[in-house]
Amino acid sequence: MTTRSVRELIYVAIEDNPISREKYGQQLKLKREELGLTQEELSELTIISRTHIAHMEAGRRRPTVDDARRLDKVFGGNFFEEFLPTLDGKRVAEHFKEALEFEGQATVIREYAPKLVPGLLQTEEYAREVLNSGSTPKNDEERDRLLATRLGRARIFDDFDSPLFWAMLDESVLRRPIGGPGIMCRQLRHIADLGESRRIRVHVLPFSAGAHSLLEGFVSLMWFDELPPIAYTESLLSGRVWELPSVVRQCQVAYDHALGDALSHRESLAMLRSVADDYEHEALQADHP
Repeated sequence: MTTRSVRELIYVAIEDNPISREKYGQQLKLKREELGLTQEELSELTIISRTHIAHMEAGRRRPTVDDARRLDKVFGGNFFEEFLPTLDGKRVAEHFKEALEFEGQATVIREYAPKLVPGLLQTEEYAREVLNSGSTPKNDEERDRLLATRLGRARIFDDFDSPLFWAMLDESVLRRPIGGPGIMCRQLRHIADLGESRRIRVHVLPFSAGAHSLLEGFVSLMWFDELPPIAYTESLLSGRVWELPSVVRQCQVAYDHALGDALSHRESLAMLRSVADDYEHEALQADHP
């Protein structure tokens, strides 16, 4: 590779966008062909699925850090890790970076939240409380950068051309008073407003449902126009994107089973409004004891 082409790649890889992903994919295909490898052979050497390699070469999917390291192990050097596309300066948890890229391409998103309001639905004051409560202390500047990214993600609800979004909320999400009753009142009414505007669908999974198929944690399912669906699961300080069809299907089935135990959209909106009213009453009592 010439010095000029390396510089061009550095330039386009500063931010993750279709141009940088396409350039990255071109270099991957070039290096693979230089070694005389098929996509299937490279898949076996890197333990990356052939389908994922094809998507990377076509610029349709962003390679992960692990992908880049596995490629560098085969080709030698650290080319692919060093020129890995970044996320346009967006600040998010390291384990969420790949999921954020998929989120921006999805046409349908269905999420289950066991403890907190999903990031896409959080109000500014609720999100600030969540970020302030993290196990790793953050200065105000870092917190505000994370907050800006989180609030920016919610712009997908500005029009009806963005993804269809379903939120299944465990009842504990409604009952945990993050930031106090005033903040919770406004947060729950924000979700209800989105639901009543037909921008999202909401289903509350009540305590009365007992044990269910999604007890283990947060799940996000995403569908795309031209790519196979994926699943993203998350726990404390870790998260993983799943692309293997059998695993994705397993997550989809678990979601559908839990959805069967959830309240209807209309019932869920009524519950959100009712709990918000309770929080409002509590806040008024605190202000006027």
